[in-house]
Amino acid sequence: MSNFPDPVREGLQRGWKVLGGPHGALPERITCDVAIVGSGAGAGISAEVLTRAGLKVVLVEEGPLKSSSDFRQRESEAYPSLYQDSASRKTADKAISILQGRCVGGSTTVNWTSSFRTPESTLGFWQQRFGLQEYTRAALAPYFEQAERRLHISPWLAPPNENNALLQRGAEKLGIAASVIARNVKGCWNLGSCGMGCPTNAKQSMLVTTIPAALDQGATLLVQTRAEQLVLAGGKAQALHCVAVLPNGAPTTPAQTTTIVATHFVLAGGAINSPAVLLRSKAPDPHGLLGTRTFLHPVVMSAAVLEQRVEGWAGAPQTVYTDHYLETQPIDGPIGFKLEAPPLHPVILATTLPGHGQAQADLLAKFPHTHVLLALLRDGFHEQAPGGRVRLRSDGSALLDYPLTDFVMQGARRALLAMAELQFASGAQEVLPVHEMARPYGSWRQAREAIQALPMKPMLTKVVSAHVMGGCAMAAGEAQGVVRGDGRHWQIENLSVHDGSVFPTSVGANPQLSIYGITNRMAQGLAQHLTGEAPVALA
Repeated sequence: MSNFPDPVREGLQRGWKVLGGPHGALPERITCDVAIVGSGAGAGISAEVLTRAGLKVVLVEEGPLKSSSDFRQRESEAYPSLYQDSASRKTADKAISILQGRCVGGSTTVNWTSSFRTPESTLGFWQQRFGLQEYTRAALAPYFEQAERRLHISPWLAPPNENNALLQRGAEKLGIAASVIARNVKGCWNLGSCGMGCPTNAKQSMLVTTIPAALDQGATLLVQTRAEQLVLAGGKAQALHCVAVLPNGAPTTPAQTTTIVATHFVLAGGAINSPAVLLRSKAPDPHGLLGTRTFLHPVVMSAAVLEQRVEGWAGAPQTVYTDHYLETQPIDGPIGFKLEAPPLHPVILATTLPGHGQAQADLLAKFPHTHVLLALLRDGFHEQAPGGRVRLRSDGSALLDYPLTDFVMQGARRALLAMAELQFASGAQEVLPVHEMARPYGSWRQAREAIQALPMKPMLTKVVSAHVMGGCAMAAGEAQGVVRGDGRHWQIENLSVHDGSVFPTSVGANPQLSIYGITNRMAQGLAQHLTGEAPVALA
């Protein structure tokens, strides 16, 4: 696919202002109207809205600028170059593995395209518990509609691959409703390698949509540049100090720094990195909220072997889901979960499944016939699922403490039971709950008895996540939130946060569209505040 058009390389040839890494040395000082930290979902939407309003924007991205010419559907290349910690970021106790993007486009460059509006039940909880009365379905609808048009978000109409079809068939057999997932794609080739960067530019990530639009409007993009800390004085951010880094995140030698002076600063580095910038900056935190209530949608998984070939690596990932297990109890009751079918690739599968040696070799020999379900646990709605806390290591880097409480782990047990029952209903010959003490079970009865007896403990139960939310929660009052409902910081006059860290709970669904819609609203409000003119709608 080397001859496929590459809009990023074409833009660079047209003269985009990109600096850092191989694109040129950083200047000692930059001035602008708005400095945006990050280049993912919130940053990309904000950059397009603000540049279209006529504002001078600088984006700061720690990761590299990669594009479709670099995306060769190889895990060995994609994970080290496009993800935080080579796709193996961990919580403090190493009990949860986190998949999070670290490149231009952020996680939108490497996610699996699943797009859901913020569930109405979640919005209702935010209104009731955090005073966010303006966060209604009707009020947000125009901003979601704009994002959906801009990013070609619509239900996936092609037949699901076998991995997703098994979820659909199992749900039908059990009498459970299952629906089609909307995806942000245009002219999708149905390759299935979304998590390694889209080689055909069909995925409408920030890399090929809003970031190019902002650069075409004159924005500047700094890559391989880490935002270290804000200089705060007089209730305002005076400047942002940044350092140049190598592709692996280590500082360059000799050290290279840049200072950005802006009228307004927007943090959009994600729900671990944005709180970390504020912590390094010693930002005011009078109520001890900064970095707290950080949520992950903890994920547990169940593998099954089918008689027929499944080939979970082929075809669009995650096109079918069921919310049956979210909707069968109150939102603040026992933790609910969404079921989806993730794509399967050799490295991800081998590093996720339990066991080692011959036992793991036997499992991997069945790879073409393997089906996997995952359960996204909806954390943040119950006092026993308070999420985690972002703190700093001695070198200033971010670390997430996330205790897996008994409440959460009992939800994980119910999820393993639900997935095993569904997989046997879909025709599985054997089911393996992804747990270090589990083994393949040949019947639903056998699996049920075994899962009910498994010790649901961290490290024994494999827990992963690709969704990080919270840590800079929005609320109607400063005693409950770090930022206001419009994203502006309660104590720092010219600072906003525009990413998933503003969510006061988890979303209960894959969060990218929630970030697109909500930050679209925030960015348009900020554009109006800074220019005094009606904002230009995202389109």
